[in-house]
Amino acid sequence: MKKEEVQLYEYYLKPGYIFLNREPSVISAVAGSCVVVSLWDCVEEYGGVAHYQYPVADSNKGATPRYGNVAVTCLIRMLTEEGSKIENMRAQIFGGAAAHDSKECSKVARENIDIARSIFRRFKVRIVSEDVSGDVGRKVVYNTFSNEAIVFKAKTLRREDWYPYTNGRE
Repeated sequence: MKKEEVQLYEYYLKPGYIFLNREPSVISAVAGSCVVVSLWDCVEEYGGVAHYQYPVADSNKGATPRYGNVAVTCLIRMLTEEGSKIENMRAQIFGGAAAHDSKECSKVARENIDIARSIFRRFKVRIVSEDVSGDVGRKVVYNTFSNEAIVFKAKTLRREDWYPYTNGRE
């Protein structure tokens, strides 16, 4: 299939969710202190995204993809269950901004970035790009077919500014 002939499915990924689809997709996510990670199989040419709010779940009972240690590990596992090999995986990390002057927000943002890096290091997944830290939020638009990402940075993230364009409607 030629890249110019591909129909891309569009999906808006909220915090606490993971998206993986063998069909080419464009995934959008908005992150402040949250982190968005993409994982792509460079041989099979497909990928997925995890979007999490907090670095580590305190217990197994609360272990959901809202937490980086769960979300990143789960995304890696999902690709391996689809037949991907670790050596063919390429990761990208986005977000982790400390948009508020709060020490707690800065701490969460920094730990969100660190947990993604740590898990990718532990699994020996190569990180090919990062757009992290700072004091502005990001909208990430990620193409699972090409492993390309566009990052929009904004001091104020307003709901109506981001895909899906709803003009304030849900």
